[in-house]
Amino acid sequence: MSNVLNLEDYFNRISYTGRTDVSYETLYELHLAHALNVPFENLDIHNNKPITLDIESLFEKIIENKRGGYCYEMNSLFSFVLKKLGFQVTDLLARMTKDGVNYGGKSHQIIIVELDGRKYLADVGCGVNGIVAPLLLEEGTEQQQFSYKYRIKTDEEYGYVLQFKIGNDEYKSLYSFIPDQRCYPMDFIMANHFSSTYPSSLYATKKFCTIPTKEGRITLTDEHLKILNNGKLTETKVESDEEFNKLLKKYFPMLAQ
Repeated sequence: MSNVLNLEDYFNRISYTGRTDVSYETLYELHLAHALNVPFENLDIHNNKPITLDIESLFEKIIENKRGGYCYEMNSLFSFVLKKLGFQVTDLLARMTKDGVNYGGKSHQIIIVELDGRKYLADVGCGVNGIVAPLLLEEGTEQQQFSYKYRIKTDEEYGYVLQFKIGNDEYKSLYSFIPDQRCYPMDFIMANHFSSTYPSSLYATKKFCTIPTKEGRITLTDEHLKILNNGKLTETKVESDEEFNKLLKKYFPMLAQ
């Protein structure tokens, strides 16, 4: 497929017109453009379509068909782009957590980029309060990204932990990872298969579409619509499939069937 060799199609998809050299500025602007223009979504799982991670399938789905994807799709594509541009990239799996104490299996794909002697977390595929720009792997440093504030802490057992601020002094943990534990294509194939087919997996039990904005985030599930705008949360209950499809068409028109 010729499009796989043509990054211009990817740049057009994410409305990117910036530089393409190996620099922090390129990494930042690419990450931001991808995060703000390609929604996180798992609708194929609920339409009984297999999730495939080969680059040809990812380009067809996300670039040509202008769809979104979930972490394995989004970060596999972004990793491919970064590598093609010449960035030093390590692909990892992270452990999600709800309470910062109990961590699940390695079920979330992320990227570590090493640049000018520093390491950055890149993640364009986290649907729950995820980062929208690269995050410096520096313990304890609060880093602001529009309306969100993040930091990295270390844990003796789980390595690095990504946290986001939910109050004046309170942080909530999202996931943990060990930067030097590189994963390989088969690791992501196995994790993707579990996440997309296991009956009680979050992705198999709930429709999920979300995209960050510079003011907050828009999230649609088959239970509710949540719009976060400059710290103000508006929530609407979704009563039926018909209402879900109506809201999908309004807020995520490219994903509407």
